[in-house]
Amino acid sequence: MSAGASDPIRRDGTVLGFDVGSRRIGVAVASAFGHGARALAVIDVHGASPDWGAIDRLQKEWRPDGLIVGDPMTLEGGDQPARQRALAFARQLRARYKLPVVLVDERSSSVEAAHRFAADRAEGRKRRRDAEALDAVAAAVIVERWLAAPDDATDIDQVPHS
Repeated sequence: MSAGASDPIRRDGTVLGFDVGSRRIGVAVASAFGHGARALAVIDVHGASPDWGAIDRLQKEWRPDGLIVGDPMTLEGGDQPARQRALAFARQLRARYKLPVVLVDERSSSVEAAHRFAADRAEGRKRRRDAEALDAVAAAVIVERWLAAPDDATDIDQVPHS
């Protein structure tokens, strides 16, 4: 039996998380067997379309039980163009892979990712040229927020189309 549209994401499974930007999408992975999330990849966006071939490869490799997309609300919790882009991407993921997709508040995730990256650089684990992976680190922050509070996520099927 496969997961349906509004089935919750299995908490003992594997998830892929996405930090959606206008030029790049950061991707992270987490599973019940690991500790926290791991930055995985940065996918290029060409025009208004992500590199679906790269996302397909990650989906086939990791076989996730669900997908988590950062929800870039304004600080006041409102809408903005970046949020519309993330919602459209989440709906495309849902249609393409037939997996549960949830949105997680990503406010300040980029700031947290930058702090993590700076700490890793200070400890010699990252170099300046690794900065392009910052989007993937932000995706890991988003996934870790879901791991910490899965019930706070919003199922994409529950978000009205605007």
